[in-house]
Amino acid sequence: MKNDGRDGGEIQSPRQRPGGAVQKLTQFSSGLSRPFIQRPVMTMLLTVSVLVFGILSYNQLAVNDLPAVDYPVISVTASYPGADPVTMANTIATPLEKQFTQIPGISLITSSSSQGNTSITIQFDLSKSIDGAASDVQSAIQRASGQLPADLPSPPTFTKANPNDQPVMYVALTSDTLTDGELYRYGTTEVAQRINILPGVSQVNIYGVKGAIRIKVDPGKLATRGMTFDELAAAVKSGTAYSGAGQFDGKNKSFTLRPQGQLDTAEGYRDLIVKRGPNGAPVYLRDVARVVDGVENERLSRHFFVRNFQPPASVIVFAVSRQAGANAVQVAKSVRALLPGLQRELPGSIRLIPVFDRSQSIVNSLHDVQFTLLLAFALVIFVIFVFLGRASDTLIPTVALPMSFLITFVAMWVLGYSINNLTLMALTLAIGFLVDDAIVFLENVVRRAEHGESILKATLNSAGEISFTILSMTLSLAAVFIPLAFMPGLLGRIFREFAITIIVAILASGLVSLTLTPLMCSRILKERGAGHRKTWTERFVARFFNPIRDAYGRTLHWFLDRGWIAAPVLIACVIGVWFFFKQLPFTLLPTGDSGTIRGFFIVQEGASPEQQRQLQAQLDPILQANSAVDKYFTVAGRSGLGAGVFTVLFLKDKSERGDIDTVAAQLRKACSGIPGVLPTLNPQPVLQINIGAAGSQFGRYSYVISGIDPNEIYAAADKLGAKLRDYPGFASPPRS
Repeated sequence: MKNDGRDGGEIQSPRQRPGGAVQKLTQFSSGLSRPFIQRPVMTMLLTVSVLVFGILSYNQLAVNDLPAVDYPVISVTASYPGADPVTMANTIATPLEKQFTQIPGISLITSSSSQGNTSITIQFDLSKSIDGAASDVQSAIQRASGQLPADLPSPPTFTKANPNDQPVMYVALTSDTLTDGELYRYGTTEVAQRINILPGVSQVNIYGVKGAIRIKVDPGKLATRGMTFDELAAAVKSGTAYSGAGQFDGKNKSFTLRPQGQLDTAEGYRDLIVKRGPNGAPVYLRDVARVVDGVENERLSRHFFVRNFQPPASVIVFAVSRQAGANAVQVAKSVRALLPGLQRELPGSIRLIPVFDRSQSIVNSLHDVQFTLLLAFALVIFVIFVFLGRASDTLIPTVALPMSFLITFVAMWVLGYSINNLTLMALTLAIGFLVDDAIVFLENVVRRAEHGESILKATLNSAGEISFTILSMTLSLAAVFIPLAFMPGLLGRIFREFAITIIVAILASGLVSLTLTPLMCSRILKERGAGHRKTWTERFVARFFNPIRDAYGRTLHWFLDRGWIAAPVLIACVIGVWFFFKQLPFTLLPTGDSGTIRGFFIVQEGASPEQQRQLQAQLDPILQANSAVDKYFTVAGRSGLGAGVFTVLFLKDKSERGDIDTVAAQLRKACSGIPGVLPTLNPQPVLQINIGAAGSQFGRYSYVISGIDPNEIYAAADKLGAKLRDYPGFASPPRS
């Protein structure tokens, strides 16, 4: 068929394609490139627009370790001071669970009851909206309120939980002179509130103990004065109740009455009158009890260690979490920028110490992927230059690659995606695909030019000859990743950004190859008539590559003449692949080296807080003796099956220590010598994906055993633990 007459050329097709949809698609693809070749100003304006919007979109993308996924998980907590774990389970957990089971769309409910506290985690189907789930949970709590203890201090609370959302940063507040309660007050009023209002911060969890007035009653003195515990509690409650006293209106002025009923010091409580004797003599609280300033939970013991510093007397730790979709790196930068100003406002006896910044591991991980991306880009361009032999020819696919990336960045910003390990991995994998279309078009133009056509005519003819091929290549390659984009389940949601990113990048490369690449070919390539002079690169590659090509041809002919060899070679390859595949370890994501080790030192069930504090004191010199440990904090005094010492260890820089798995093994071995203690220390993964809400806090894997009779469940758990201990690779599986 003839062209429009402006170039005098003729677009020829190698063969007549069938009619119908394929023919229409062929005509569309062949005609797509012509306007961009013939209107260079329009093409350059569109290119500049893509360049500007791509750069702006890239700068607006959040930086995180993994895609932001909205998990339908709700965490419910309730507090009932003084109640034992069994009471918490029977009076609080059970009524709540009965109401929660009536909510549609629940896939799993787990609960844990300890001394004075109950925690219930509800996991919904992935199709369930997190906002709808929160509304249903709130209604269920209201329905269960009539079945909960009447003296419950406060109703149960719930929060939207993300099992994979780790805190962005840990900050410690320490003091050598203040008590735990005083330090906690500074932490909540001066530090936590200031951090919480920073952009991108969702919440600040405080690991410490609140200050409290502790009344330690002497039963003998109480009986002597004819009082019971209930009467004393009622007297203290009524004596410290705060209520408005109204207003006094004088002749010339009005006064607001402010009764001093609310007490906040132990000294004020000591002089509280709790009863009057038969003769009217007052009975003070100090007469029947010892009143001291203390903390709400005296069982908990916290130790904090920073190498080359004296351990502080009091410490609390803040865990800063980001909002969904917020830039984790920017949130950490904001917190770090705030800390010096906060330190100047605090008393000199209080120190703010950045304990751990997870954004550093995110940045390091992303830098590794970015380096791989740039290296792959450089290698691809080098190979293209070697085989094309001309810098001007190499420029065409070189420009096509970043243009495809810029279009992808615009799509990522529109879709609300972030720069994370998965999207960068998608771009890295796509590099080899993105230049294929441009190279195919370029090679065809060069081939036609070498047969005597002008560059413009060769470009127009190539557009009609192989545009359909480029379009079919692009669509077929993108179709390979479509199933991954629609994969069901939690993993499908996580890897959706990966799939969509690589699909968009491939489609963008096809678009660039049909628009910008033809224009660049028509304007940049030089005429190549018969007998044109080859560059030194072309001559060198020909001398080097031609013998290899000839050797390959001879080898191929040899194998074609002996076709029977293909069967045993194929069988050997299949066996080899199967053998080496079985030797490889299986994991969803590599652990990496985050520089953080978490774990528990589990003691026998029923161990007292004093026994746990003794264990905590034994662990301090062992943990400090390992030179790889830079900071750590431990918490002892937990009750129930999880009794023991919880710890988080922060290691030195990678250049100053060994592999993190080696350090964890050294610490486990050093701590295993303590009698009656089961150490579970595991490296914190750089990329962590928990499948469901029932993740294990003791190790990397967890097994759930369910049943009706608790004794049968515990017996089955013991049998499973014994079998796992005999299996190579498991290190002391605990029961929880």
